[in-house]
Order: sequence, then C-alpha cells, then structure tokens
Amino acid sequence: MITFPSNGSSASGYLAVPQSGKGPGVVVLQEWWGLVDHIKDVCNRFAAAGFTALAPDLYDGQATKSPDEAGKMMMALNISEAEKKLRGAVEHLMRLENVSSPKAGVVGFCMGGQLALYAATVDRNVAATVDFYGIHPHVKPDFSKLSGPVLGLFAENDKSVPQEAILQLQKDIRAAGKTCDIYIYPNVDHAFFNDTRPTVYSETAASDAWDRTLRFFREHLEPPQEGNQPG
Repeated sequence: MITFPSNGSSASGYLAVPQSGKGPGVVVLQEWWGLVDHIKDVCNRFAAAGFTALAPDLYDGQATKSPDEAGKMMMALNISEAEKKLRGAVEHLMRLENVSSPKAGVVGFCMGGQLALYAATVDRNVAATVDFYGIHPHVKPDFSKLSGPVLGLFAENDKSVPQEAILQLQKDIRAAGKTCDIYIYPNVDHAFFNDTRPTVYSETAASDAWDRTLRFFREHLEPPQEGNQPG
C-alpha cells in the first residue's frame, strides 16, 4: 500500500511493480466491494506480466462482502472526489521511475469499469481503456472527450448490464468518432473474471479476457522499440 498526492490532499492505493523494475503503467479500478484482495491480486498479475499497476482506494479503506452494503457504498461514492483520486492515481503512476509508457492504461471491473471509461474522458494521460462489465447509474462519460481506444468485456447473462445496454455503449462510443471493440462472452454472468466468487467465475472466459487485456495494453501502451520506428 502507498499514498499519493490527490488534489492538494492524499489518497492511498496498492502498487505492484514487475520483477524487472519497470513496465507500462496501468491503473486498476475496484468493483463495488472496495479495494479487496481480488483487486490487489489483479495488480500482482499485471506486474507478473511486466506492467506497473496501481489500484487507488476509492472508498478510503472501506470494504465489504455484503452486496447490500456494497450497493450503498457505490451509490454514496462522490463522483467528483473519485475523479480527483483517479487523476491523482494516473499522475502519480506516470511520475514513477517504474513506468516505461508515455501514458497510462486504465482497467476497471463492475463499478470500476464505468469509472475507467469516465477516467479516459477527463484525463488526457490515459491512452487505452478496458471495461469489464462496467456499470454505475451516476457516471455518464462524455465519449466525445474519450482519449484512446476502448476494449469492452461483457457477459451474455449479465442482468446488471443487458446486451441492449452493451451494444448501445459501443454505438455511442463509435458515434463519437472513437474506437471501441466489445466482446460478449456466452453463457457467463456478471463478474465472471472474479475468481474469488465461484458462483459466477468462469475460468475459460476469464482467461480469454485476460489475454485480450494484456494484448490490448501492450499494443497501445508499450513504446516502439528502437529500430522498429515507422519511416
């Protein structure tokens, strides 16, 4: 756990650094449960894959396993305060000597997926966004201000994010002149990536989604190697 500057104050988060000591920077945004061990593990997995990953704590230390309490915490989240923490996390990440990319990637899950889209519309230091089944009724990103391409990873049986909403999201992003590729995994539910929830976790879908995420970030974050420059 670390602390970092955030709009004249400070915020906390979990930082994972690759064994090499340096890699492209990724901000990881939590589900509605809070900054729980699963999100920290996702950061560790990014580090094992060669990325430097930071997950800001949007709930200031609060976390829960109760869906009812998680819903209340999500709805009580102050979006303007969350925006400051998102900006602070991106800015701090990009100042670290452990980061090799000129801009950051942002990936979020559930509530964090929608916040990842939002972050990409308010911070020009975001180069690429991955949205895992994002939802938050109070977060309405302005896709005309979207910085960089979007990869959306959703579930066919998701009652929280029906297919109509998924397809509308892709339509809205493309209508704004931005790039968006969306994959809807068949016969899986919301939170299929969360391996701490056996009732919804899908190893097959999660593995494929993880591979897509890594390829997407490597394509859009890693600077070209010398000798491979165009022209």
